Amino acid sequence: MKLATPQPARHPSPTAKATALAYLVFQRPDLDRAEQFLTDFGLRTVLREDGLLFLRGTGPAPFCYVVRQAEKARFVGFGLQLDSLAELEALSRLPGASAPEPLTWPGGGRRVRLTDPSGFQVDAVFGQSSVEALPHRPALAFNSADTVLRVNETQRPPTAPAEIIRLGHVVLELADYQATCAWYTQHFGFIPSDVLVLPDGSPAVAFMRLDLGSAPADHHTLALAQGFAPMYSHSAYELVDADAVGMGQRMLRDKGWKHAWGIGRHILGSQIFDYWQDPWGDKHEHYCDGDLFTADRPTGIHPVSREGMAQWGQIMPSSFTRPKLTAANLAALVSNLRRSPDLSVAKLRTLAKLFG
Repeated sequence: MKLATPQPARHPSPTAKATALAYLVFQRPDLDRAEQFLTDFGLRTVLREDGLLFLRGTGPAPFCYVVRQAEKARFVGFGLQLDSLAELEALSRLPGASAPEPLTWPGGGRRVRLTDPSGFQVDAVFGQSSVEALPHRPALAFNSADTVLRVNETQRPPTAPAEIIRLGHVVLELADYQATCAWYTQHFGFIPSDVLVLPDGSPAVAFMRLDLGSAPADHHTLALAQGFAPMYSHSAYELVDADAVGMGQRMLRDKGWKHAWGIGRHILGSQIFDYWQDPWGDKHEHYCDGDLFTADRPTGIHPVSREGMAQWGQIMPSSFTRPKLTAANLAALVSNLRRSPDLSVAKLRTLAKLFG
């Protein structure tokens, strides 16, 4: 397969290189309901005050999830961590960027506020302090036909909500695909790990990793999918092992939350996954055992298909990708078809046949 468009592609000299996905920001009309789902899902409350809710995993990040009280539920954007003040200042000189300013949230630091070409808010963050990691249970020792690690001992993972260790990745849908892909590779140094393409060679999904040089990075920290409008698709949170994913499913099902897809193992990224919907229908993924690539690994190009989303497990249900047919979405569809160079009726029809 060949990519028929300029993007996604590595940029030879990016403005900065992000080193981590720091946090996500959501607006919700009911903080109590949001906190109940997120704690059942496995995050832990750090702080709640002045209409803001901060949650963390067991890792050293001071928080990874922000909920802001608002009348309308929506995904606002996310923070990307930088390793140098010089990079933060370079980003502050981009058109529309804020000046560097103190970040008054847990962990402190400084940030520059930007808006990507699709309208998502992106905070470039430098100098945020880590906190002491919280204990979580170690990965279970597995017996296999060839290796015995456990004798006279049983396998009894605790019956408890999942222990989320860290925020792993976020996936967005875009109408302006080429410009938005180029923005993230040029200004934050993202590297396309794998790209799924339509029969005409245009990209349907790009899985993009951080450029950490010779240090291994998650297969994707940011994934961008062609859609008819800018939308949050899902975010993913790492657990210690597959039993934690399974126990997380049991606990969320017992609490009455809505399941979206899983358990299975992805093909691109290899994660064992399980997806759940929050009270506003936004998907959140538990995962473990993802692939790690260094900067040397070249980009893979693959044909897109629904069956190609998982090695095993349930075939992805059509409800997983079907958009809500609201008046606002229909208006965005018509407007973006007229305006965006990346959209056509034929392309949307192909995507609908594959995933609708």
